[in-house]
Amino acid sequence: MRLGVLDQMAQPKGMSAEEMAVCTIDLARYVEDLGYERYWFAEHHGTKGLVSSSPEIMMAALAGQTKKIAVGSGGILLPQYSAYKVAAQLLQLQALYPGRIEAGVGRSPGGNETIRSLLADGKPNQMAEYPEKLQNLLHFIQGEGKVRAAPRTEVAPSLFSLGLGENSAEFAAELGIGYVFGHFIKPERGEASHQRYRERFKPGLFPSSVSRTAVFVVCGENDAHAEELARSQDLWLLQVEKGLDSRVPSVQEAKEKQLSVSEEEKIQFNRRRMIIGGPEKVKSEILRLSKIYKCEDWLILTNLYDFKEKERSYQRIKKLFS
Repeated sequence: MRLGVLDQMAQPKGMSAEEMAVCTIDLARYVEDLGYERYWFAEHHGTKGLVSSSPEIMMAALAGQTKKIAVGSGGILLPQYSAYKVAAQLLQLQALYPGRIEAGVGRSPGGNETIRSLLADGKPNQMAEYPEKLQNLLHFIQGEGKVRAAPRTEVAPSLFSLGLGENSAEFAAELGIGYVFGHFIKPERGEASHQRYRERFKPGLFPSSVSRTAVFVVCGENDAHAEELARSQDLWLLQVEKGLDSRVPSVQEAKEKQLSVSEEEKIQFNRRRMIIGGPEKVKSEILRLSKIYKCEDWLILTNLYDFKEKERSYQRIKKLFS
């Protein structure tokens, strides 16, 4: 089983942005020592607590402070930007850190309409242009066409499209790039998406299909400990979906929070997007999904209040598959 981290940089309450940046780099260096193969950064805007707003910057910072772990984005909000500029940034990173750059891109707006408009410098909604922009990005990083992005690296950075269904999987397959399915967002389309990607894949940037799955995981000492830790992630996700405070609350705050029946039901519904348990349960569930999806490459998201508990969770998960 191949393991990596997808970090949304969900900021614990009481922690500054500066402290968060330091703790994130420390965490990434820690998981590199554990043997994780990659560390990807999300892109979010306009929230109080999701502080990964520039994955390219975090990629550069992390690559410069680590030795071999692949660094990536999960993902750059391609519809909001120039494909040429994104390609230039990725090629610059590839020139600095050859063979370690993995670019995941997606079609999310990145925030509300005001944020989207600001990101796109006031241009109309360009979500429908994602397929064309992705094709252009692929051409630019491969050095194809009359106009070429610089620098021209010997090997192109790896390129992945993030998606939640069969259509996105098929488009990635036809382009010959990698595909990452967001189980942590929409788990019900996982099997069909992976299958469509494999069936429709045409050799391109990659000679054969490369698919990954991103999922929330909290691995405790045992099931009870994991449930205790996951309280903060449960409340955090509930608040994020309501557009409220997106900072991660402490376990104590989560325990004391008075929830309505509908909120409790929503938390349970969201558990479909997560794997929560002790080592035995986590391993069993990852193996079960791996068999269904025919995928052995995983990106783990763990949004806990305590960074030491995050470290221990990642350590337990890696030990399961070492």
